[in-house]
Amino acid sequence: EDLKYFYPTSVLVTGYDIIPFWVSRMIFSGMEQMKQIPFHTVLIHGLVRDSQGRKMSKSLGNGIDPVEMIEQYGADALRMNLVAGNSPGNDMRFYVERCESMRNFANKIWNASRFVLMNLTVEDQALPPIDALEIEDKWILSGLNQLIGEMTDALERYELGIAEQKIYDFIWDTFCDWYIELTKPRLYADDAARAETAQRVLVYTLDKLLKLLHPFMPYITEEIWQALPHEGESIMIQPWPQADPALSFPAESAQMEAVMEAIRAIRNRRSEMNVPPARKSKLYIFTGKPEAYRAGEAFIRKLAFADSLELVDQLPEGHEGMVEVVTSEARLLMPLSDLVDIDKELERIDKEIANARKELARSEGMLKNQGFMSKAPAEKVEAEKAKVEKYKAMLQQLEQSAARLKA
Repeated sequence: EDLKYFYPTSVLVTGYDIIPFWVSRMIFSGMEQMKQIPFHTVLIHGLVRDSQGRKMSKSLGNGIDPVEMIEQYGADALRMNLVAGNSPGNDMRFYVERCESMRNFANKIWNASRFVLMNLTVEDQALPPIDALEIEDKWILSGLNQLIGEMTDALERYELGIAEQKIYDFIWDTFCDWYIELTKPRLYADDAARAETAQRVLVYTLDKLLKLLHPFMPYITEEIWQALPHEGESIMIQPWPQADPALSFPAESAQMEAVMEAIRAIRNRRSEMNVPPARKSKLYIFTGKPEAYRAGEAFIRKLAFADSLELVDQLPEGHEGMVEVVTSEARLLMPLSDLVDIDKELERIDKEIANARKELARSEGMLKNQGFMSKAPAEKVEAEKAKVEKYKAMLQQLEQSAARLKA
């Protein structure tokens, strides 16, 4: 009975170093003794090498004790490390630092799940009616649909590293860093219906993500899943998620992506200018697709630190002196005086100009010094010439910045 159950099997997973010693012998022995192939697919993986690319061996003393790694970082983190960047047939290098990175990923999932559970009052995973979904809900559900299809396709092609990277990116960036933040205003508001919709989409999405992640991180996904509203004994025997065409919303997803692109662009520009989050600014949006930004106005105001937002069909007066950020769908403009204290900024620039002039004069003086030029090594002379060019370029940029502020 055991033989009937276990023979033939479907897939053999093995390293390339034992193909003639193990794989081929099993095939011809199975054909000879059973008159039937033992498996229809062989997935050949590479070897795990040390961080320098050397084969692990006792003589080199470069082996990794998996028990030590598990005790320090967890079994899930070790598994994720071994799958990350893996492609069939290719060797991989083992970096301990990547275990730490994957442990951080496990912490990210744990904390996100705690947030969902702390704000959960519903007792099942039923999604709300379609007409109750808001733009961010439709965006995350569309993305989840796409993720399910892409991961299923990658796993069916045995591209484990690709599947792992997709679920990692979606959980970290899309779900944790974006969607959870987007739901907080509804969860904390007084509107019970909107709060319940957010809860239901959160728990539905988290359930599907845990099932997709389970083959890679079985322990943490089981622990979290057991705390969610669920049916069944274990996540391990739950069906694999299936994409649902009814939960695909391309128009709303495109609108949400435009809003997110605007938020990222504004935050990046503010960071470049060292503008603190507490300093709010007026925001003008010049676009041919105002409906997207109108739908996402609350998110833009909250996440892009705008105290007011105005959609315009022509560039506002004085736009030449404003800080401008361009995305694929819009031009975003902010009055410079809202972002910086012009007098203090001019004072700072004047100090940098004075310092750059001082350094430029020093380098030019050295290059005019005949003693230095005759005795200094060639590389030292070239270094001073490079400094001259650097300080000239710096002065030009600083003077242009000062001129714009004074305009």
